[in-house]
Amino acid sequence: MSTSRPVALPPAERTVGQLVAEAVRFYGDNFRRCLWIGVAPAALAVVTPHVSRTLGVILAPTLYGALLSASFVYASVLVLGAHPDRSGLTRAWIAGWLVFAPVPFLVLAFILPALAWLASVGLAVPVLVLEPLPLGEAFSRSWRLARADFVHALGTLATLAIVVFLTQTVLVFLLRGAGGAALSTALFLANVVMSPLLFIGAVLLYLDQSARLK
Repeated sequence: MSTSRPVALPPAERTVGQLVAEAVRFYGDNFRRCLWIGVAPAALAVVTPHVSRTLGVILAPTLYGALLSASFVYASVLVLGAHPDRSGLTRAWIAGWLVFAPVPFLVLAFILPALAWLASVGLAVPVLVLEPLPLGEAFSRSWRLARADFVHALGTLATLAIVVFLTQTVLVFLLRGAGGAALSTALFLANVVMSPLLFIGAVLLYLDQSARLK
């Protein structure tokens, strides 16, 4: 007995749940290539608990931001099917670095300010991957995209964060229980598998907001 997949709504009409479903579908269809997105977040998840607070303050806006930006740029290229030149990739990476640099400090205050920040300026990365704009104009466009439907943008990132966090937690528990893996190994594997969904969903959000802005 065959079942047909429901027809996906266009980006301008997608709900948060449908965007997450499309992110899962894209991930499943491109599983091997998407796994590379999760390597940097997974490595940071394993290393961070062993870093002192002082060193963490130094690494958060530098190394952490640079690595997470690289994952986001790669996800943007993969999802959008874009082929930016080296200059475009560099601008996108710098934009991502600037976006992610304050996130660890915002999370310390409360998770919502971090998500609101990412919803407001985070779309500058896929903007620069697909649109040949100067760095400053990319952030301005990201803000315009966010305002097209800020509730949708913030709700999407919040939902993705919750889904990824809860699923990672379950995977870590299963890997440690059934497989007997060490905590660091289980944490790394769970992050490699699940964190790409967050980046893929954020790129799809760019498409949604672009359609809503028109």
